[in-house]
Amino acid sequence: MVAGLLSGSGLLCGQAAATPSAAGDAGPPTRNVVCESADMGWNHCKADTGGRVTLLRKLSDDDTTCIRGTDWGIDATGIWVARGCRAEFSTGNQSDNAAIPLIRCESSNGLANSCSVRLRDAPVRLYRQLSSFPCKQGKTWGVRRNEIWVSRGCRADFELGQEDGSGFASGPLRVTCESTKGRRNRCYLGVSTGVVLERQLSRAQCVLDKSWGWDRDGIWVDDGCRADFVVR
Repeated sequence: MVAGLLSGSGLLCGQAAATPSAAGDAGPPTRNVVCESADMGWNHCKADTGGRVTLLRKLSDDDTTCIRGTDWGIDATGIWVARGCRAEFSTGNQSDNAAIPLIRCESSNGLANSCSVRLRDAPVRLYRQLSSFPCKQGKTWGVRRNEIWVSRGCRADFELGQEDGSGFASGPLRVTCESTKGRRNRCYLGVSTGVVLERQLSRAQCVLDKSWGWDRDGIWVDDGCRADFVVR
């Protein structure tokens, strides 16, 4: 719930209560900020971002865009918006100290949706699936020029890669995937190069291509395999 509403020159900003960070965590706590460009003007919402901001959801009309670098961005003191962009942003120390450029895109009620973002030929990968419906690249999500699209209930955070082709700021992803009661399970996330089993957690053996494997949409496990994987 938005705790306060600050008005500036054509600007509305709201900040929700902060989420306390764990002891010893560096950087500011997580905070959600609603920032609005009124009358298509440039405006600024003061926020302690820690260099990390995620667009959670666009609030402005369908005929306006919220493209990072064009319609919104960050500076040393907060978030700026322009050209009618109105959105809710998550700021601060969300999980670690790395400044990972993420954009959240959601398909509501199974309908197709597109989320505008300035890519400049940067790669995009599925960072974290949020929905119970699968997010499969090319089927329920994909990338077009300066936008990410989702459909059929896919809700996820997507990571934007480096424009110079040097990869992703977060580096390899680490994920735990498990087969419960011996049943086959899939963990959906973007795979660029491959997956390595880092640590087996189950008594049941995790054998590549028998009880676990991977494709570009993520990792599958079977026959009771539970393990930590490194995704590149």
